[in-house]
Amino acid sequence: MSNRLVTILGPTATGKTALAAEIAYRTGGEVISADSRQVFRGMDLGTGKDLADYDLHGTHIPYHLIDICSPLEEYNAYRFMGDFKAAYTDIVGRSRQPILCGGTGLYVDAVVRGYRLPDAPVDPSFRASLEGHSDEELTARLASYIHLHNHTDTETRDRLVRALEIAEFARSNPDAYMQLPTMEHRVFGIALPREVIIERIERRLRQRMADGMTAEVQRLLDEGVPVERMMKFGLEYRHVTLYLTGQCSEQEMFDSLFTDIRRFAKRQMTWFRRMERNGVQIEWIDGTLPVEERADRLMAALG
Repeated sequence: MSNRLVTILGPTATGKTALAAEIAYRTGGEVISADSRQVFRGMDLGTGKDLADYDLHGTHIPYHLIDICSPLEEYNAYRFMGDFKAAYTDIVGRSRQPILCGGTGLYVDAVVRGYRLPDAPVDPSFRASLEGHSDEELTARLASYIHLHNHTDTETRDRLVRALEIAEFARSNPDAYMQLPTMEHRVFGIALPREVIIERIERRLRQRMADGMTAEVQRLLDEGVPVERMMKFGLEYRHVTLYLTGQCSEQEMFDSLFTDIRRFAKRQMTWFRRMERNGVQIEWIDGTLPVEERADRLMAALG
């Protein structure tokens, strides 16, 4: 199994981490996280790191790409690809089984379908040339260069400018791309009825609030993470920040966050279905089964 990457994906609150850790235990493997926010130190409850899941059967399961940078740093798909490549190469070099686990569709898709992402430096002169152009004009320009498979590229002005910067660099530097090692892929998804996912989202959100998620966000703000930066992290960090800055009540915060997490889970499934349409074979496992039974079925599929 040295060149096989086992990927476990699914929407939020479906138990991906627990299943990945169980498979790692059974295969002598290590888990590589594919989560765009779990890379940040100090962002634990809001990102659902569930680190306790990596300690099972009296064994600690090694994990990678969690707590690797400051919340003040920028992290993107290209950087993830480089970090994934380093972790994967290290794991297989020690004859261990790599297991990719996550819900960030872009990151999972980038690995499984082998995106070619250029290492584009910041170009102040190019950025200056975009000033005075509307977001609509820049979006149209970006769409003329690439297929807009990643909606986050156009969510904010900063992301849009960066996406254009990367696209322009790629046009002029066709050889400056990240290359992943050749690997065999087996991709497994956790399937649950939507009503079950919603119930799990609500239960988990209430538990995270009880465990101190509001205090976690306040601590990050106190440590110097700007409000604007917290808002960009979205979901828990956006809504709790709005509450802490007096822009909504606690109940309004909970209700709007619950709604947004449900929408996020739906977007995740939309991304995974798009992966299937693009040729990725996802083997779906019944998420209502106990984790041991899910692991049994996955291991049987691996053979």
